[in-house]
Amino acid sequence: MSDSLHARRQPIMLAPDEGRHYALGKMRAVFKADNAETAGGYSISEWWLEPHTPGPGKHSHETNDDIFYVIEGTAHIWIGDRWIEAPRGAFVCAPAGVEHDFENRSDARVGLLNIYVPGGFENDMPAIVQWFAENG
Repeated sequence: MSDSLHARRQPIMLAPDEGRHYALGKMRAVFKADNAETAGGYSISEWWLEPHTPGPGKHSHETNDDIFYVIEGTAHIWIGDRWIEAPRGAFVCAPAGVEHDFENRSDARVGLLNIYVPGGFENDMPAIVQWFAENG
């Protein structure tokens, strides 16, 4: 990174549950860092799914890697061509162009840490929130 880029970025410290919240029915996202804080390098968010909650649906990103780390519970993650069971501590990387999804099939809450590289994911959130509001 150039010195001018370093000068623009500041350290980030958020307490638990701090960040920009997005309600998506029985799923919610909390964005911890995105374009403004990372100079567009990445977006970091938590995704929380209540028991027996589907995720966003199978999809891929043309130019972005989608990285997941399970922070609570056991998630089911679609990666490429199959579902995998991903317990707490599991790491899954969906490179650009690879189809992926996640869901909670369990009786307990599931939490995922998501890293989206390069950043900009938060730009899609208003439309995603609206879709969930209209489609449940």
